[in-house]
Amino acid sequence: MTAPSAHVDTFTRDHLPPRDSWPVLEFTIPEVQYPERLNAATALIDDTAAAYGQGRTALRTPDGGTWSYGELLRRANQVAQVLTEDLGVVPGNRVMLRGPNNPWLVACWLGVLKAGAVVVTTMPMLRAGEVAATIGLTRPVVALSDHRFMEGLLAAAGTTTVLAYGGGGEADLVARCGAKSGEFANVDTAADDVALLGPTSGTTGVPKVTMHFHRDILANADTFARHLLRPTPEDVFAGSPPLAFTFGLGGLVVFPLRFGASALLTERAAPVELAEAAAAAGASIFFTAPTAYRAILKAGRSELLSRLRVAVSAGEHLPKETWDAVYTATGLRLVDGIGSTEMLHVFISAAGEDIRPGATGVAVPGYRATILDFDGNELGPNEVGRLAVIGPTGCRYLDDPRQANYVCNGWNVTGDTFLRDDEGYFRYQARSDNMIVSSGYNIGAPEVEAAIDQHPDVMENAVVARPDPERGSVVCAFVVLREGVPGDAAKRKEIQDFVKQTIAPYKYPRDVQFVAELPRNPSGKLQHFKLRDRLRDESRHPAATLPSNA
Repeated sequence: MTAPSAHVDTFTRDHLPPRDSWPVLEFTIPEVQYPERLNAATALIDDTAAAYGQGRTALRTPDGGTWSYGELLRRANQVAQVLTEDLGVVPGNRVMLRGPNNPWLVACWLGVLKAGAVVVTTMPMLRAGEVAATIGLTRPVVALSDHRFMEGLLAAAGTTTVLAYGGGGEADLVARCGAKSGEFANVDTAADDVALLGPTSGTTGVPKVTMHFHRDILANADTFARHLLRPTPEDVFAGSPPLAFTFGLGGLVVFPLRFGASALLTERAAPVELAEAAAAAGASIFFTAPTAYRAILKAGRSELLSRLRVAVSAGEHLPKETWDAVYTATGLRLVDGIGSTEMLHVFISAAGEDIRPGATGVAVPGYRATILDFDGNELGPNEVGRLAVIGPTGCRYLDDPRQANYVCNGWNVTGDTFLRDDEGYFRYQARSDNMIVSSGYNIGAPEVEAAIDQHPDVMENAVVARPDPERGSVVCAFVVLREGVPGDAAKRKEIQDFVKQTIAPYKYPRDVQFVAELPRNPSGKLQHFKLRDRLRDESRHPAATLPSNA
């Protein structure tokens, strides 16, 4: 720690992992060399409103509503006043947030930081048991929830004070805010005071809780956004990820506010609906997953993307076929990127003419990356291994022994298998737990998924290994078909033959299971581990299957 903490409640500082288990942190570019005293909310709303004017639009909603920077500043101040004056929140206390993407969630998020508290934003669709687990880990003293999502929270809250917003009545947070002056002196936090706790999205099982400082929040914007997206105050950001997902927090809150731009917040929308809302709002920078881009193209609505200046793909591997399809239909060169909750946002990417279709990119300015073998040694070009990265952000888990799994010799090791080609571009191979070995062949599940996705009747799919006594494993594909297409034996063979014609025949899925939907976590990521668990259950209990659309 470099400066005295502002935290009165020292829970987060007391529960940081041991310092010798942290990754190396580097601040190699001027933009991430922050002062010792820093409150991220001051930089994002107070300073931006002063620089660009309080009348500039900050937040937009699909119904045409807007909040100006001045309105957002006043409401964030009012939230901070309610927290400190009415609820007794002191610096370092944790405050949980629960709600869909809308302006009041942003005001609450900023208000918590202004008060020097630690924000814990959760997905609104989490069930009571999942909320209770997060409460048990983070110990919030207050929870602020959209009134439509109170039920599961109340059941899990325990001793946490719960306050709703948006439902009306004198006790509602919105009414309480209306009685406040809207003037607040932001707490003078240290740059390395913990500002947010981010539960991981759980693609590999039990979620962990990541710990991020005030300076980390700004580092997102001052590396990836500043150098690759190059936002201007005229940009309008839009996208699908929830604000509880750090991909969404960066793309829809931190990035636009850092550069005086605005963001369209949609509570929930299917890919085409989201693209329609974004086009209507004049969006110029768009964030979503490859699955959504494919859905927009398959619906024949590529014109909805044509006015974008930048389209970003992250959250899942971007197959070259999807990149090519978007480029052909719209002329957009999709900005691929890989990030993680542990690192807070994207750290490998490329933009514009630097893009190499099929490659994720190179280390974002401020970061450096390499490929490690399983002993922690760096590998050379075109050797497959574990992706590792160092930069101004890094993994710190809250009370979790898995810290030792993520950090190796000072590197953050993401759990993804990559290679670095002769040009220095990093190319995704698979999640480290998603490489299928069948009859001695190494088969990357993402490559098979990309091939199946090209079939015109396939909406989406997920590929995992199914244990096999003769081959060790076989490729198993769970496939969601277009509405009205029967999932029968003929369609199964058709897809298998299609894959054999698209990639090496030995990679084809020997097992194809048609399902109505794929398991995803609340942030929308595919949960391959649930499919592997399901296959194990099927081997013990053959009647157990996923919902079928056959």
